[in-house]
Amino acid sequence: MRVLVAGATGAVGRQMVPLLEGAGHEVVGISRRGPRPVDVLDAGAVRRAVAEAAPDAVVHQLTDLGAADGAANNRIRTDGTRNLVDAARAAGVRRIVAQSISWAYAPGEGPADESVPLDPTREEPRSRIIAGVRALESAVTELPEAVVLRYGVLYGPGTWYAPGGAVAAALAGDPAARFLGSLAADDAVSSFVHVSDAAEAAVRALAWPPGAYNVVDDEPAPGRAWLPVLADARGVPAPAPGTGGAPWARGAVNDRARALGWAPARPTWRTGFGGRRPGTVGQGV
Repeated sequence: MRVLVAGATGAVGRQMVPLLEGAGHEVVGISRRGPRPVDVLDAGAVRRAVAEAAPDAVVHQLTDLGAADGAANNRIRTDGTRNLVDAARAAGVRRIVAQSISWAYAPGEGPADESVPLDPTREEPRSRIIAGVRALESAVTELPEAVVLRYGVLYGPGTWYAPGGAVAAALAGDPAARFLGSLAADDAVSSFVHVSDAAEAAVRALAWPPGAYNVVDDEPAPGRAWLPVLADARGVPAPAPGTGGAPWARGAVNDRARALGWAPARPTWRTGFGGRRPGTVGQGV
């Protein structure tokens, strides 16, 4: 299969491209940087790039998180996705695999599965995040074979949670550390996934039935459980434990993806934060 990867130089894209090639696919990668620079906010440029690539499938791994600018990332979800979907449709592409998030669900008891609706909140800034997710997921499902991957919080090479990354710097007291998220050791539950496991899911999803899938590890956990483990792995102070947390911070379950054969090589952040899986691309976790 000829696959166009949009966001090929990002944290997941870098892991995904060699996996695709190893599986026998022909890969065309585009990103803002690299050998095929394309600004996904430029509709004409995206249309030309997709038409030239003439792919059988498109994989959307686009983000704009380097500066921890939520508005910029939201624009990628809305305008960038719109441009990519329009270009794919014009090129006759039927299948798309797109990156979404697993912490957009409505509040409730216990981790969410894919039947839970997205959060209807009007509370800012969360409502803007959810609006961007809705726009992304709605746009990609205009193609007849759309697979949406709702990733957990990504950690591993190229992420804020990597050794020397922004989260470790923030825990160490660096006021200039920039990332999006919370470092409260409270009851708010998160689900994580290593970038290599996310990339593996995206490759497998080229053959999955259309729909949404949570791509998360096996242990949703409150901040008071995972933050001390991360801090210890990075050699930085752990925040003081607390209580409370947003009701939407409930984590997610991965049963649907597991039923199709995907399973995280790092089934829990407890082991994942502490070491690098042999054979993965990049350095550190």
